[in-house]
Amino acid sequence: MNEGSSRLLETIDSPDDLKKIDPELLPQVCDELREFIIDALSCNPGHFGASLGVVELTVALHYVFNTPNDKLIWDVGHQAYGHKILTGRRDQFHTNRKFKGISGFPNIFESEYDAFGVGHSSTSISAGLGIAAAAALRGDDDQQVVAVIGDGAMSAGMAFEGLNNMSSLKSNMTVILNDNNMAIDPNVGGFSEYLVDIATSHTYNKVRSEAFKALEKMKLAGPRSKEMITKLNNSLKNLLTKQTNIFEGLNIRYFGPVDGHDVQHLTKVLSDLKNIKGPKVLHVITKKGKGFRFAEENQTAWHAVGDKFDKITGEMLKSATSSVPKPPKFQNVFGNTIVELAEKNDKIVGITPAMPSGCSLNIMMEKMPDRAFDVGIAEQHAVTFSAGLAVAGYTPFCNIYSSFMQRSFDQVIHDVALQKLNVVFCLDRGGLVGADGATHHGVYDLSFFRGVPNLIVSSPMDEIELRNLMYTAQLPNQGPFSIRYPRGIGSNIDWQQPMEEIKIGTGRKLKDGDHLAILTIGPVGIKASQVIDKFEKNNVSIAHYDMRFVKPLDETLLHEVFEKHNKVITIEDGTIVGGMGSAILEFMVDNGYQAKVKRLGVPDEFIEHGTQTELYGLCGFDKIGIENSISEMLE
Repeated sequence: MNEGSSRLLETIDSPDDLKKIDPELLPQVCDELREFIIDALSCNPGHFGASLGVVELTVALHYVFNTPNDKLIWDVGHQAYGHKILTGRRDQFHTNRKFKGISGFPNIFESEYDAFGVGHSSTSISAGLGIAAAAALRGDDDQQVVAVIGDGAMSAGMAFEGLNNMSSLKSNMTVILNDNNMAIDPNVGGFSEYLVDIATSHTYNKVRSEAFKALEKMKLAGPRSKEMITKLNNSLKNLLTKQTNIFEGLNIRYFGPVDGHDVQHLTKVLSDLKNIKGPKVLHVITKKGKGFRFAEENQTAWHAVGDKFDKITGEMLKSATSSVPKPPKFQNVFGNTIVELAEKNDKIVGITPAMPSGCSLNIMMEKMPDRAFDVGIAEQHAVTFSAGLAVAGYTPFCNIYSSFMQRSFDQVIHDVALQKLNVVFCLDRGGLVGADGATHHGVYDLSFFRGVPNLIVSSPMDEIELRNLMYTAQLPNQGPFSIRYPRGIGSNIDWQQPMEEIKIGTGRKLKDGDHLAILTIGPVGIKASQVIDKFEKNNVSIAHYDMRFVKPLDETLLHEVFEKHNKVITIEDGTIVGGMGSAILEFMVDNGYQAKVKRLGVPDEFIEHGTQTELYGLCGFDKIGIENSISEMLE
């Protein structure tokens, strides 16, 4: 940043300071804020493009509205960095997403300006509507509620549910539709195309604006005027664009689209909207990554940067790496393996809810575009859509991040498991994910899936096991099958081995031992193996079992464990409440065994953000934690 260029931004410690700035200087504030974000993220990576795209909108909102009394809710929160910087966290922003630092998402425990905690998509309208309804119950006619939601998040069912209820409650609330035609990947579906139609209908918007001005001059007021305005809007839309505006069809006032990068015009529009009571939508057109050429040109790659980068050249500054090849990411193993399987089995199809690049289904989309489906941000729909494909004789591989699968729990039970359909759930990002924190940790799936009848629940230790489980899952008549794997790279360079069937419900003994037994599931078993090897050098004999399946359990293996060992440690990258450790304890009690059992995993609390290594240490199942538990058990 050039010397002196942050002169205005450095004077802003709260929205009250922002309001003291002359309106003519707001573009300068925006320039400085955008440059500050670029500078900060070039050194401390995080979600990038979304925050750059709403700089002007962020400044305008805090300039016009009386936050924190007026409530501002950011859907998902990827775009809230500018909001954090303007609300007293500028000097702490270098700790963003770091262990013990500020959160990468709005967090009600962090600031009074964060009106609602977010992280998953499409919650802002419902939350804002609840806050607005509470204001009405209190008789507070002055409080404004604003929900900022992207066009990707608006396509999800929960957003439509909120809009429908918003229409009937008539609450004093503004929804700002931030339309950049992007989620992480480009948006898909009819609603995205619909918004493009609205945005490009200049004739409609011009005539509509002139009609509103005429009504204002006529000083029409009262309930009857709202009905007239709505009918006029619908008539204009039908006449000029041959389709009804969905918002106005719900009796929600629609304004726009407007240029989301003209901060002075935005402040005027928002000031006008403050004086209009009832539910309303402002459609704002923005560009994701605005002001940073490389992010504008490749919006998917710059959605969230994982490495430091040169802000001049856009070059990623990867840390010095060894020339020794590294194992692939688990997501890439999935992406390549599903293609390999689908080439031999023409009934295999792939489904993702708006994460084709994140889960690597884009590999299948490129090679088999007719057999891979991006259904948009709609996890519930993704599961039931998969169920429909399965009923028709196909074998869907439905890839959903573990934390997002939480949204689809009912569909898994009612639409898939109850009907014993051959749907394969591939849960990416299983376990602690790192800097995204509590909203994104995928630590509950082993627990909540374990209680569902007919559902096979598994987790591979490495890439070869992932391939073998995927091969096994697509075999005929397997029924509902869940495979969970973590974020990041695996442990096996030579992973593209011929695939083999794994007998359902069988684990494997990796090492025999006499002093105690360690039972693991998933890649955490690699760390356990390394610790066991260390103890073996000191003549401590430890047995190691890779369970592979939480449901059904390998009871033959467990009988062997408890007949030989009275000291057992279970390790899982998931909640210990109801997880694999709980399943082992249940087996022990049900079969009359007695042993000292210590469960390692995620405790019964929400885990903060940090690196995966830091969080494993926090939860006590990093290498040091495993060593300490073994030593305590042996004592």
